[in-house]
Amino acid sequence: MPEFDPTCPHQMENPYPVYAAARAEQPVFFSPQFQMWIVTRYEDICTVVKDPAAFSSSGAASVGGGFPPEVQAVLAEGIPITPSLVDNDPPSHTRFRNLVNKAFTSRQVADLESRVRQVAQELVESFVHEGHADLITRFATPFPGWVIADILGLPREDMPELKRLGDAMVALLGSAHEPLERQLEYARGVVQFTKYLRARVRERAAAPRDDLLSLLVTGRDERDSALSDPELVSMLSQLLNAGHETTTNLIGNALVLLLDRPEQLRALREDPGLIPQAVEESLRMDAPVQGLFRTTTREVELGGVKLPAGTRLHVLYASGNHDESVFPQPERFDLHRPNSDAHLAFSRGIHFCVGAHLARQEGRIALEVLLQRLPNLRYQDGLRPVRRTHFFVRGYEHLPLAWDVG
Repeated sequence: MPEFDPTCPHQMENPYPVYAAARAEQPVFFSPQFQMWIVTRYEDICTVVKDPAAFSSSGAASVGGGFPPEVQAVLAEGIPITPSLVDNDPPSHTRFRNLVNKAFTSRQVADLESRVRQVAQELVESFVHEGHADLITRFATPFPGWVIADILGLPREDMPELKRLGDAMVALLGSAHEPLERQLEYARGVVQFTKYLRARVRERAAAPRDDLLSLLVTGRDERDSALSDPELVSMLSQLLNAGHETTTNLIGNALVLLLDRPEQLRALREDPGLIPQAVEESLRMDAPVQGLFRTTTREVELGGVKLPAGTRLHVLYASGNHDESVFPQPERFDLHRPNSDAHLAFSRGIHFCVGAHLARQEGRIALEVLLQRLPNLRYQDGLRPVRRTHFFVRGYEHLPLAWDVG
């Protein structure tokens, strides 16, 4: 079996052959390089994510078990990052989840449809006449950024800087094997990010508005207890990063999958009713988050392997999405696949993505608007997409595309 190393350029470009070999030969295996066990089969992944008592989500979004002392010293200058949604277990997780769930019901997301479509159209109108653009920087990044800013009640003009600082937080979580100076740079961004969020929290505490940020600041749990500033900052940072980063990657990944399969792109233009299926198949084929992490709380057996308490696991959702026993011909992009929505891109169980309804809506509207407004969409001559580098986040840094004008 090839060595698992998502940091090497070859696997960063295409990790799926390594996942397939692992599923066939050793579906739960130990990585000496990263000092963790890798879980690759759909059934085993579901076992892990549906059993929070045996598989803790503490540190679920961080590659390493901790940061170097120098990095911790920089982080101490900001607001303490406390477990909230992704990296938390019941009963604490339940408290956060119950507050956020109120804002992301399917009905409330449906009510956002016209606003989300308006944002997409407004962005496309700003560059459609140019005939070419980097779709990541001009559309896929600002689109979900503006949407989540509007929902939270943050100024749209703040989003480019917040994206930069949020990227620093995401990068730090995946930086365990990067040079110290790079980690320190990320940590300084995290400090700025948390201080910005605390300032907005205190503004809403003093003068609440009709937005999600005010709802979270003034909300109470079943014990009639409000969240502290560090808890609010931690939860907001996760909502911003998850609501921004993953949808940007979904849009970019979906566009590349379609552009590399012109017959599928043609089918969508001829029948836009297939676009929701294209979103699901894109999430299955190239998940924006390849996997997250768990830690065993007791001895367990998984995939025929006995794991003691305290074992660190990397749960590869993206490998489960290519499991042949669930998705026949998994490397085939199939707009008519009957179970595409059984993918694990949004995880399962209590940590099922709180923003899944919104992400699906944004992905659908993005493809609808782009395919309608950008005829003969194609790669720019001589230019190819540029992948971003990250341990478990999968997307594009740049996507230079062209289309016909007038």
